[in-house]
Amino acid sequence: MKCIVITTIFPPTRAVQDFAERDGWSLIVAGDRKTPADWAHENVRFLSATAQEERGFKLTTVLPWNHYCRKLTGYLEAIRLGAEQIVDTDDDNIPKENWSFPSSEGEFETTAADRGFINVYRAFTDMAIWPRGFPLERIQLPEAQPAAGQQERVKVGVWQGLADGDPDVDAIYRLTNNEPCHFNEREPLVLGRGTWCPFNSQNTLFVRELFPLLYLPAFVTFRFTDILRGLIAQPIMWAAGYHLGFTSATVVQERNPHDYLKDFESEIPCYLLAQKVADTVSAVVRTSASVTDNLSNSYEALHAAGVVQDEELRGLSAWLEDLQA
Repeated sequence: MKCIVITTIFPPTRAVQDFAERDGWSLIVAGDRKTPADWAHENVRFLSATAQEERGFKLTTVLPWNHYCRKLTGYLEAIRLGAEQIVDTDDDNIPKENWSFPSSEGEFETTAADRGFINVYRAFTDMAIWPRGFPLERIQLPEAQPAAGQQERVKVGVWQGLADGDPDVDAIYRLTNNEPCHFNEREPLVLGRGTWCPFNSQNTLFVRELFPLLYLPAFVTFRFTDILRGLIAQPIMWAAGYHLGFTSATVVQERNPHDYLKDFESEIPCYLLAQKVADTVSAVVRTSASVTDNLSNSYEALHAAGVVQDEELRGLSAWLEDLQA
C-alpha cells in the first residue's frame, strides 16, 4: 500500500482532487479545527478533528491545533493502514501527468561524499535560486554548486520531487526577486554521504524503514518545521545505509496566499541554525544505533543546544509511542 498525506484548512483544492485520482495510491487528508465541517471528497480518507481524537493516538493530545503538524496524524493513519511508502505533499501542489518517484534502490547519478551543503536546485536550473533552509553564507560559494556525479548503486530512503512555478524558496528570494522557476528535465540526483541539502514536506517520498523520520517538529516556527526535520533526517539516513535523492519537478505549485515578511520572520531559525543543527546531529548519530534511537538522541542533543524546547521532546516521545502501538 502507498499513501499520500496532506493537511488542509480549505475545501478540496485542485491538488487534492488530482491526487485522489492517482491509481495505486491512497490519499489521506488530515483536517484541523479551521477545516470546513462538511469536508468530503471521493477517494479520500478524511481525518476530521473529531476523528483524530477518536483514533486514540497519544500524539493527538500533545499537538497544537490550527497547526501544520496535524499532518502527523495523517502519517500515523497511513502507517496504521500498512503503508510501505508515504508521500508528503500539500494542498497547493498540483501533480503533473508524469507524477511519480524512482525506485528506492538502483543506479543513480550520485554526488561526491562529504561536500557539506550544496545547492541542488542549481543542478536543475541556471537561475540564481536556492531551496528554503539553504545556509545563506554558502549561496555564492563555488564549492556549494553541484558538480557532476558518478553512477552508483545506492538505496534512496527519501526522494524529494521539485516543484515548478512557485517552488520552495525562502522569503529573501521572494522579497528580492520572486521570478517564477521551471526546472530543467534531467535524471535524478542522489547526494553522497556527508553531502547535504535541505528538503521539505511538499513532494517527498519516505520508505517504510525511515517512517520514524517523518516526525514534524511541532513547537518550532511553521517555516522551520520541515526544514529541521530534513536536517535531522540526513545523517540518520546515512547511518541506516540510505541516501537522499532529488528529481525534476513533478508538481506545479500554485501557492496559497502568504505574507512574505511573516514568512521571513518564521524562517529566521532556518537562516541562523542550519549548520548548527547539522553539526549537532552529526555528532551524536551512530551507525550501530537504530533509526529510532538516533532520532531520540538527535532531539536530546538539539534540546541541550537550545534548538528545541521541552514540548518537542514530549511530542517526539508521543510519536514514537504511537509508532510502537
